[in-house]
Amino acid sequence: MGAAVEDVKATVERIGRDAREASRPLATLSTEVKNRALLQMADGLEAGAPRLVEANARDLAEGKAQGLSPAMLDRLLLDQARIRAMARGLREVAALPDPVGEVTRMWHRPNGLWVGRMRIPLGVIGIIYESRPNVTADAAALCLKSGNAVILRGGSEALHSNLAIVAILQATLQKEGIPGAAIQAIPTRDRQAVVEMLQLEDSIDLVIPRGGEELIRFVARTSRVPVIKHYKGVCHVFVDDPADLAMAEEVCYNAKVQRPGVCNAMETLLVHEGVVPAFLPRIAERLRAAGVELRGCQRTRALVPWAKPASEEDWHAEYLDLILAVRVVASLDEAMAHIARYGSDHTESIITTSYDHAQRFLREVNSSTVLVNASTRFSDGYELGLGAEIGISTSKIHAFGPMGLEELTTTKFIIYGSGQTRS
Repeated sequence: MGAAVEDVKATVERIGRDAREASRPLATLSTEVKNRALLQMADGLEAGAPRLVEANARDLAEGKAQGLSPAMLDRLLLDQARIRAMARGLREVAALPDPVGEVTRMWHRPNGLWVGRMRIPLGVIGIIYESRPNVTADAAALCLKSGNAVILRGGSEALHSNLAIVAILQATLQKEGIPGAAIQAIPTRDRQAVVEMLQLEDSIDLVIPRGGEELIRFVARTSRVPVIKHYKGVCHVFVDDPADLAMAEEVCYNAKVQRPGVCNAMETLLVHEGVVPAFLPRIAERLRAAGVELRGCQRTRALVPWAKPASEEDWHAEYLDLILAVRVVASLDEAMAHIARYGSDHTESIITTSYDHAQRFLREVNSSTVLVNASTRFSDGYELGLGAEIGISTSKIHAFGPMGLEELTTTKFIIYGSGQTRS
């Protein structure tokens, strides 16, 4: 047992050292070279589809033997269509603007110095995630385009698929003269590898965990490396008085029903008491027809008697299912107080025709994405024009909200002088 743990530790430390070494030349690659590599990676994934399907079949067979649910097996599946989608994702990243080297601001000092800030890569990023093999290609592409080396630790159920994807990506890097260690995957299912990875404070600059709340809390508790956290998405929609109730109905239905199992789906509906009689029974029946179970406060259940009573736990809940908590509130202030107490700093929306209420909601609700008259489902990197995202942060440091290429960089100060000395 001791020898096996030592082998895992040595392997992970070597991967960390190699990534750190690769990060130096990677940070100075031209946009042209990075884009060419990304396009060739996309071609390589499509050409290597038979190899990927074969590796994925091993994961699927092992998953079935271990009793994975049909939903988990579907998340794990790689077929021709999903491989083409992965390749398309790499091409989309290649088409995005390169943030590295961008000078975001310059200002002039009284002593004649010109001071500015320039975007640079973070260095080495560790990503710990579950299930979907497509995350391997997406994360690798975003890190390469932003000039970062990446260490990938996917779910144990997708090991063969992830290693096959990384092998194809590394082969392309080497053809372009880019160190293969710029993209690496942890090659073992041993959970100790995650613990060892989280100790590499001299090699890894940032860890991004993607998965359930239990995984993210474990990573945050264990890591000596800074962690971007996203525990859960307790997202709210507040239907104000005044509001366009037809619009409110469409937005609320979309926010809950369109894809309930994701972190930006609405989990709690707050309704102003002034619109309750006209709005609540109507949206409740539409949600009921879609199979949504409502859990309501006492005032909700007075108008929707089939709703189950909501408990204190329901206001904290991320259901990721066709379940919705509903609460009647007396004012905008009460709605914002509820969000501040029970929310997870993810995404909130107000449906209102009041400009003043909309502006107060935008200023005073401090979640990572705040919307006016739109579905919470738009809290997504692709939908917000980032092209792709590596995750959603509910930490306020270093990034907040969907993380695209810019969020995988930091800025350094640059200074132009003409011989100035400090007195």
